[in-house]
Amino acid sequence: MSDGPRRLPLAERHVALGATLCPFAGWEMPLRYGSDLAEHRAVRTAAGLFDVSHMGQSEVLGPDAARALERVVVSRVAPLTPGRARYTMCCDADGTVVDDLIVSRLPEGDGFWVVANAANAAAVAARIDAATDGLDAHRVPRRDRALLALQGPRAGEVLATLDAAGAAPALALRPFGVARAVLAGTPVLASRTGYTGEDGFELACDVADAATLWDGLLAAGAPLGLLPCGLAARDSLRLEAGLPLHGHELGGDLGPFETGFARIVQLDGRDELVARDALMRRRDAGPERRVVGLRAEGRRGPRRGAAVRTPDGVEIGTVTSGAPSPTLGVPVALAALAVARTAVGTALVADVRGVDVPVRVVDLPFVRRG
Repeated sequence: MSDGPRRLPLAERHVALGATLCPFAGWEMPLRYGSDLAEHRAVRTAAGLFDVSHMGQSEVLGPDAARALERVVVSRVAPLTPGRARYTMCCDADGTVVDDLIVSRLPEGDGFWVVANAANAAAVAARIDAATDGLDAHRVPRRDRALLALQGPRAGEVLATLDAAGAAPALALRPFGVARAVLAGTPVLASRTGYTGEDGFELACDVADAATLWDGLLAAGAPLGLLPCGLAARDSLRLEAGLPLHGHELGGDLGPFETGFARIVQLDGRDELVARDALMRRRDAGPERRVVGLRAEGRRGPRRGAAVRTPDGVEIGTVTSGAPSPTLGVPVALAALAVARTAVGTALVADVRGVDVPVRVVDLPFVRRG
């Protein structure tokens, strides 16, 4: 007998706000609170608040914590100074991406904060646990923490309005910085990161304090245009920003070299990295497919799984994500295509319910911050 999806710590708050709920990665999540378009535009023009407590949070501690992580992630994390974070990927020995992650060295410098996608949190945890074998390091699950994402050009103003003094360490952060702060009496671990392409913060706090932080941020942000936002806006925002989603643009034969993240792969001196040999082979061979942006020429756009062809009918790839862009007012998509057909400006067609729709390869991101 199934117990059904897990509930977020703030589930009652979401219901009270009228959220439409949906199952996602084993959790019951807010899909929207009102209008997908309004929530998307709030993040682009003011601020939006997301409950992302479903994400898998862990800390990796001990003298060998960096060494353990570097057995499974493609980037060097040992050089991170206290309070700095980086985007990376966890890979298996065959080079397959298990998940993409944010790994941060804690502000005190005594360990690392790892945030994984909910659908892959258990798989990432298992890889890290295995990597600690024989080392003085261990992973601590942080299921006692909620995680809120405050995103948008006015995100800093919202924090300052809520608690200017307590928020000062967070407001001083550069992108991919991490600090301890206090917001309305609530201790938080704040990072200047996000998944929308806008400025913003991700704020981790004890589950017991999550309602106080959520309520405070909503009250402080409402006069500035802040809205609570659900998964629908989160997905349309990340698509406009050209950000990959595991299971769409990552996984299987799609990895950092295919998705434009070759720069995060650091292989020199990485003898303990389980994926080292596979990644070297992929790097040296070069990708056969590359994930690129497509912009539809008309009002109809392709969705995930749609075939992409040359104008003379040769199939060259598949759409991995696609939707109308609220900011641009036209359909956009990400697609994994044969490398020879990925030059910006290339004219192609995509299948939309049996009809070939003209599309063109464009630069990513579709929408730039600001």
